[in-house]
Amino acid sequence: QVQLVESGGGLVQPGGSLKLSCAASGFTFSNYAMSWYRQAPGKERELVAMITIGYTINYADSVKGRFTISRDNVKKMVYLQMNSLKPEDTAVYSCKAWLLTSEYWGQGTQVTVSS
Repeated sequence: QVQLVESGGGLVQPGGSLKLSCAASGFTFSNYAMSWYRQAPGKERELVAMITIGYTINYADSVKGRFTISRDNVKKMVYLQMNSLKPEDTAVYSCKAWLLTSEYWGQGTQVTVSS
């Protein structure tokens, strides 16, 4: 059974940090590229960061220099370190695993940036 389970979300003040984690099981994690997406209320889901099996990394312009994606193929985990958080980063963050036409999604974790 394929599972992606996110954790680490919560309420943080502007300028603060959070680290999101996504635990994978039920598929060959090392074969899949991994991504973090987010969706704010009333907005479309957007790609935040991605990391390929060769560790090529890309970020949305809005998070460059503030967010860092990483993966651990032994632990079957992908992480998103988020620093200098802004109110506009408030959203549900979800991880996605994808390989060619196959993709899996987690249920998401809420991140709220507010004073």
